[in-house]
Amino acid sequence: MYSFEFIETTVKGNIAVIELNRPRQLNSLNRKMVCEIVTAMEMFDREEEVRIIVLTGKGRSFSAGADIDEMTGDDPVSLELLNQFADWDRFTLIKKPIIGAVKGFVLGGGFELALCCDILIAASGTEFSFPEAGLGVMPGAGGTQRLTKLVGRTKALEWLWTGERISAETALKHGVINKVVAPELLIEETLKFANRLAKQPPLSLRLIKDSVNKAVDYPLYEGMQYERKNFYLLFASLDQKEGMSAFVEKRRPDYQGK
Repeated sequence: MYSFEFIETTVKGNIAVIELNRPRQLNSLNRKMVCEIVTAMEMFDREEEVRIIVLTGKGRSFSAGADIDEMTGDDPVSLELLNQFADWDRFTLIKKPIIGAVKGFVLGGGFELALCCDILIAASGTEFSFPEAGLGVMPGAGGTQRLTKLVGRTKALEWLWTGERISAETALKHGVINKVVAPELLIEETLKFANRLAKQPPLSLRLIKDSVNKAVDYPLYEGMQYERKNFYLLFASLDQKEGMSAFVEKRRPDYQGK
């Protein structure tokens, strides 16, 4: 097990919860914190009993963005030598479902972190924004790419250029998030959804996520061929045998993730 400075982790049954833990700084992200988040995700990705990962933040906000104090002295050479976004690239390799539960401010790097989640549930009153242009920079951890794939070129440019604050309701309308709930119900509703997913066969969830991620970038025919191989692969799993047997026998399936 790892010891973390800027996050807290708990496991509730089949659900692993990662909480950003810099509430006084509105969970602003420094480099070590990002490394800790993805390291925890990789740890839970390997643990057989964990089926779903939930990412949330302590305090009033999910994350108000990058720790600007940490970046003020950076230059192109230092960023290259640091390999600034290497830890961010690791998020794309997590195989299990990641559900984000966000509230308050979801800004800049915090917005990029939220977009690394597969499902996003937001408390009403949550505000999303990419304010980087107002600081003379731009998103660099995938924000321009992931946002554009979700909302399209023109809306992405509008939000990225202006730094406009986007309400949870507007984010829902444009497909950025999946659901808006009352703030006091955020964790309860997120865990309810996570437990619903945890009852599904883990290998099916894993390969569906893999296929959907490929659909974002692949042309239709190539994506369908990739999907087909994953479809065939699941017929080698015990969960496929259990699921179909349970259906025929009219009983509840017991999936083992094998």
